[in-house]
Amino acid sequence: MSRTRMIALDVDGTLMSYDGTISADVHAAVRDVVDAGIHVVLATGRGVHSAGPVARELGLADTWLVCSNGAVTARLSSDGDLTIVDTVTFEPGPALRAIALEVPDALFAIEDVGNGFFVSGEFPPGEIGGTLTPMPFDELTSTPTTRVVIRHPASTQEEFHELVQRVGLHEVSYAVGYTAWLDLTPAGVSKGSALEVVRRELAVEPFATAAIGDGGNDLEMLRWAARGVAMGHARDEVRAAADEVTGTIEDDGAVAVLRSLLV
Repeated sequence: MSRTRMIALDVDGTLMSYDGTISADVHAAVRDVVDAGIHVVLATGRGVHSAGPVARELGLADTWLVCSNGAVTARLSSDGDLTIVDTVTFEPGPALRAIALEVPDALFAIEDVGNGFFVSGEFPPGEIGGTLTPMPFDELTSTPTTRVVIRHPASTQEEFHELVQRVGLHEVSYAVGYTAWLDLTPAGVSKGSALEVVRRELAVEPFATAAIGDGGNDLEMLRWAARGVAMGHARDEVRAAADEVTGTIEDDGAVAVLRSLLV
């Protein structure tokens, strides 16, 4: 059997298709890996309120969840109870005000850990989950948070990359999504930094780690893992950060990697 004892799995675009479906093959492969005694850790940009149901759907129990791109770490008990273990917050004001000067009609949200988001306006349907509570922009800027989401449906992904370069976000970590979507987390915090803490808690050796992901928020995770695997549809910089590339989400590319852990 593979020497891997811990595997970190991104959710959206890796385990779950963009229409919110996890295939029967993915379900079976995750179950077999767990049965083999390998620690399966979900590592996602989703908040804990959204990641917990995915873990339960996959049948995971007595496991760790790395949420909000590493700013929130939680434990899922064998009974299915979810406990937040650690949060890292930052002051979002400087970043929010800088972005608002450049894109005044952007939508802003800050995480309400365990519940959902405080939002400046109405996001496109289905893009962020949980309870969405309206909050004036001035209050958003003065509320410490684990994660900020900035969305501008009229912009392109490339325009958001250029925006980040112009503004110079030095006090936060950031990742640009597949649309005009920007995630901000505390400086130095990533899926990789949170997974390193989990790895030590589980007493897993560094060489026995693996990870699969597809997005810009997976770069640090793929570099952290001894075996980092990018999904076949990932952008070039994500593929370059990985040790290998598997199939796309349409191909259930994660299944081949999970199955390889059992050989």
